[in-house]
Amino acid sequence: MESTKGQLLIASPRLLDGNFRRTVVLMVEHNEQGALGLVLNRPLRATVRSIWKQVSKSPCTIKGVVYQGGPCEGPLMVLHGDPSHSEMRVLEGVYFSTNRTEIERLMAEKQPQLRFFVGYAGWAAGQLESEMEQGGWLLAPASAELVFGDVQQIWLTIMRRLGRAALSQYVDPRLIPEDPSLN
Repeated sequence: MESTKGQLLIASPRLLDGNFRRTVVLMVEHNEQGALGLVLNRPLRATVRSIWKQVSKSPCTIKGVVYQGGPCEGPLMVLHGDPSHSEMRVLEGVYFSTNRTEIERLMAEKQPQLRFFVGYAGWAAGQLESEMEQGGWLLAPASAELVFGDVQQIWLTIMRRLGRAALSQYVDPRLIPEDPSLN
């Protein structure tokens, strides 16, 4: 088993589960026991403030929405860029926290890179590997820029990149004319 931790899972058009249609999932953990990821492109109408009032008495000055991390219930989860307040490093520049005290510190310090999630995508041992073998998921490299950037069009952007990369294996891009009518 090769871990997908720190990479992006891109929902293939073949994936039939409606929970994951056109989703991009950042893989937070993946080992022999299973896998956990957060859907990056499912913003909710709920604000960070409204959710924070439900879990803490401390004030919240964070503006923005909470994301639906997946169909599995779990604690409030945060992706951020501060290693000193993290429970886990996901990839370079991206860290993961669920600890309320650490989240309060991140909010008090007004960290610029904060993404809040309710729910997560979870897979039992071997389940993700099986879904990948069946063509349900594509794998792509992740970066802090992708994780914390505008995720509205992230699925389409990454699918285009994957398509270009696949084509470049078979066609030398230098041989493709700028003007398609010259083909």
